[in-house]
Amino acid sequence: MQQASSSLPSFAQALGHDMADKRIDILRQIGQGGSISQAARAVGVSYKAAWQAIDTLTNLAGVPLVHRAVGGTGGGGAVLTDAGHALLRAADAMAQARAEVLQRLAGQGAQPAAAARLGVRTSMRNQWPCVVRALEAVGPLVHVHLGGTGAAQALALTARITQESAQLLGLAPGLPVLALCKATAVQVGKGQEAGGALAPNTWTGRVTRVARGEAGDEVAATLDAGVQMVGFAPPGSGLRARARVCLRADAAAIVLAL
Repeated sequence: MQQASSSLPSFAQALGHDMADKRIDILRQIGQGGSISQAARAVGVSYKAAWQAIDTLTNLAGVPLVHRAVGGTGGGGAVLTDAGHALLRAADAMAQARAEVLQRLAGQGAQPAAAARLGVRTSMRNQWPCVVRALEAVGPLVHVHLGGTGAAQALALTARITQESAQLLGLAPGLPVLALCKATAVQVGKGQEAGGALAPNTWTGRVTRVARGEAGDEVAATLDAGVQMVGFAPPGSGLRARARVCLRADAAAIVLAL
C-alpha cells in the first residue's frame, strides 16, 4: 500500500544531476520489480549502495519515495509511493529536455559538456573538470586517482570515497568527472619552485591575491598545473602576490560529481 505524505516533494533537489544517475535507475527498477535487492543487481551495485541511493533521494525530495514490506523473499518487497512515481515521471521529462538542449548546443558549435557543468551550483569554489585515471580499493574505501583535462592535463589529485559511492557514480578509468573542494579544506604554505616529486594532493603555484583575516589569510593561486585554486594560510602568513606557495588537501575533502 502506498503511503501519502502531507509534505510537498522537492523534486528540483532530487533531479539536480544528470539522469544517467544510478540512483534514478535504482528507483526505476524498484518500480518495475518490487524488490530492492533485485534493483541493486539490475543496476550493478550492492544492496547497501541501493539503500544509500534511496536514502539520499528521499532526503533530497523531502518525502518518502519507497515503501518497504519487511519479510518478503529476497530481502522483502518494496513499492514506490505516489511521490516516487511522480519523481520518475519528472526524471523522464527532464532527461528529454536536457538531451534536446545539449543537442541544440552541439549543433551551434558549443561544447555540451562544459555547458552542462555550469548547471552545478555549490558553495565549493575549487572546481576542476577531470578524468578518472585509476581506482584503488583500500578496504571499504576507494582511492580515485584523477587527472586534469585540456590545458590542465598536468593536474593530478586523489579523492577518497566509499565503495558504494563509487558504484553509484559508475566510476571507471576514462570517465569525465567534476572534482570539487572547499577553499577551507585547502591548506596554503610557503612553497617551492616548480619541479620535483610532490606528495599526493599537494600542488605548487604562485599567489594571485591575498585577503587577510584574523581567522586566516585567504589565498588564491595559479597552480603550475594550469588551474586556479583557493585555500587558507595561517593568520599573518606574510604571503603576497607572485609568491611561491604549496597547497594541500586531504583526499577525503575532494568531492566528485557527474
